[in-house]
Amino acid sequence: MVFFFQNLVNALQWGSFYALIALGYSMVYSILMLFNFAHGDIFMVGAYIGFGVATALVALSSSGFLALPNWVILVLTILISMFLTSFVGMIVERVGYRPLRNAPRASAAITGLMIGIILETGNLALLGARRVSFPSLIDTVTYDMGGVFVTNKKIMIVLVSFFLCLSLHQFIRRTKYGMAIRAMAFDYVVVPLMGVPLNTIAALTFALGSSLAAAAGILFGLAYPVLDPYMGILFGWKAFVAAILGGRGSIVGATLAGFLLGFIEIFVAMIFPSTFRDLIAYSIILLILVFRPHGFFGEPYSARLRL
Repeated sequence: MVFFFQNLVNALQWGSFYALIALGYSMVYSILMLFNFAHGDIFMVGAYIGFGVATALVALSSSGFLALPNWVILVLTILISMFLTSFVGMIVERVGYRPLRNAPRASAAITGLMIGIILETGNLALLGARRVSFPSLIDTVTYDMGGVFVTNKKIMIVLVSFFLCLSLHQFIRRTKYGMAIRAMAFDYVVVPLMGVPLNTIAALTFALGSSLAAAAGILFGLAYPVLDPYMGILFGWKAFVAAILGGRGSIVGATLAGFLLGFIEIFVAMIFPSTFRDLIAYSIILLILVFRPHGFFGEPYSARLRL
């Protein structure tokens, strides 16, 4: 039982990354009917922006120019990186996807892959191929809870992820822009005719998704402090699976599916050899999609599916 709860804690942390990244996939698809396949690399860019911001703040604090506690540096790193990465998402939407809005969906998908390669190559050109170590902003403290060892970083990562997912849910449900996003997701064709600016809502959606991906990148850097230019590829594809599993446009579905994917991967590796982790985990997800082809909270209705 202790072993079970220990892996449950690990699964919560691992699922936090998938959930935050999956939200960006789900929101973009719900409105524009396309998958932003560059989103995994935006997660990578957000992690590197967080690395730069954290390094600069730590240097300023160490020099005495701006003496700040480490927890303040961490909060500022998350907020500043989310803000800056949101502009990366808006640039991607404006340059890469907006000109192809009425093009076949295959063209947009290929564009997303090319944008991802551009972001990876740009990172390599600027910083080189070597991995970088994310600054240790907070000291690790381990708590023994009846034989289950939990660190303060794991607790913080899970709580911050839940807070961000809940904040996005409240934004979508209770604000004017959130209402516009929900309306656009319901009927992509009619809602712009009623005065809702499609370009503004599309840019906002990319900004929100990119900021959450940046938060996931920073939290990942705190838990596993080694960053490399290709770190977003695998996370991006797995979060894409979580977005499909959660259902089109469902914030709750993407969040639950992200955590579920983390649970499946951790517990499959607990029972079976790690080499079979992905095979068994995604076979389980395939079986779920056979019975729930639209995902947990998806609906058969589609405003205008353009292929």
